[in-house]
Amino acid sequence: MASENERVEELRALVEGIRHRVRAQFPTGSVAVKVSPESEPIRVPLADLMPVVHARDAAQAKMASIGSVNPRRGGLVNNAIQSVKRTVARGLGWFVRDQIVFNRGALACVEALMESVNDLNRSISSLGAQIGTRLEQNRQAFEPRLQQAEMRAQDLLAESRRLMDESRRLIAIPAQWGDFRADVLKSTAAEHALHEQRTRERLQAQHADFTAALERGTREIQTLLWQDMQRIRLEFERTIHAELRTIRQRSTANAETPAQPPAQAPARPQSQPSANFDYQAFADRFRGPEEYVKSGQQFYVPHFQGVREVLDIGCGRGEFLEVMRDNAVAARGIDLSTASVDYCRSKGLQAEVADLFTYLSDLPDHSLPAIFSAQVVEHLPPERLPEMIRLCAAKLERGGLIALETPNPECLAIFASHFFLDPTHTRPVPHALLAFYLEEFGMGAIETHKRFPAVESWPELNELPEGVRGKFFGGLDYAIFARKP
Repeated sequence: MASENERVEELRALVEGIRHRVRAQFPTGSVAVKVSPESEPIRVPLADLMPVVHARDAAQAKMASIGSVNPRRGGLVNNAIQSVKRTVARGLGWFVRDQIVFNRGALACVEALMESVNDLNRSISSLGAQIGTRLEQNRQAFEPRLQQAEMRAQDLLAESRRLMDESRRLIAIPAQWGDFRADVLKSTAAEHALHEQRTRERLQAQHADFTAALERGTREIQTLLWQDMQRIRLEFERTIHAELRTIRQRSTANAETPAQPPAQAPARPQSQPSANFDYQAFADRFRGPEEYVKSGQQFYVPHFQGVREVLDIGCGRGEFLEVMRDNAVAARGIDLSTASVDYCRSKGLQAEVADLFTYLSDLPDHSLPAIFSAQVVEHLPPERLPEMIRLCAAKLERGGLIALETPNPECLAIFASHFFLDPTHTRPVPHALLAFYLEEFGMGAIETHKRFPAVESWPELNELPEGVRGKFFGGLDYAIFARKP
């Protein structure tokens, strides 16, 4: 029984030795490197080659069986079959010879790769062991120095504590305490003086800011007050001029004037009718408030921006002159209505009473940088419109701009609303005819812009087809621009 146990133990030791040698030859698992005794070891995993070894063994066994014949039971028939198989196997030897050579080469390559990877695992294992050994050696070599440094630090701490005790003892000396107290009082007095000075400067700065803000507020209030007074003054002047215009119209109506023969009655090429009714009141009611007209004439600001001066023919209530003044463009106007000119002058605008044909004829040629005329050409007799265009073209300087605004006869809605509402209108002027007159008298770069779409005034037009609405109910007015080459 004892001998049996001894043999088992001997066999177990033999197996363990073989296993140890195999592990040394084919290391697996991971390599643990311990940086310090207190820290966890760093583990570096190794490549596992056992699946590759098993696959290689299986391939070798399969390759060894190439060309062998399966055994059969004894007997005459089976022996004959075995002979035929061996003959066929020997006959096919030339066919499988290259496959066998390739298989052996592939297995040799696999074994070489396994050996290389195994060498790499052994090198990593050896490197891990060397690193651990070197770290242990360094720790053992530097541990005495660390202990010395710790002892030195403890000595320095003890020395600092001794010095602190000595400083406390020195501070407790009465004479030194008195000097320290004097220094503290002096420093406190200096800080108090500095704080007082900064407070005084801050109060002075706040007072200065308050004074400046008060002055700004006072100036703003004065500005608003003067603006209100100016607005009230303009309102009073408008009222006074309206009353004066009413009185003048009544006195004119009561006065007896001799009638002129029809043959000698001059044509009235103007935008205002005769004084048999208040045309300015008519404009106030049917053309709209001044602010409404001014908002519409903002359209012309980019075209006249930077122009030296603009002449407004038929300035009326002076809306265009005010728009130009607000945009820093010099402008002056002419009109046949004395009431309109007086009203413009009451607003500080430059205007005078003049007939456009006489006024333009008296000007030198090429003397006007720009001309503007809104809602005038439809008041002129048709035969005098070309004369107006000719005079404007002659008086414009080279590169000068002319802008004319008039009702658009292509918009049928204009005839049902605005055009025939004014009894001083003679006939509408199509933009093609006006463009022809401008070209005829040497103007170029002609542009036409339709303005004030009729659909904005009559939303019912949206029910019409878009083509019909666009062609016959477009802009109520149009503006035409031209430049002198």
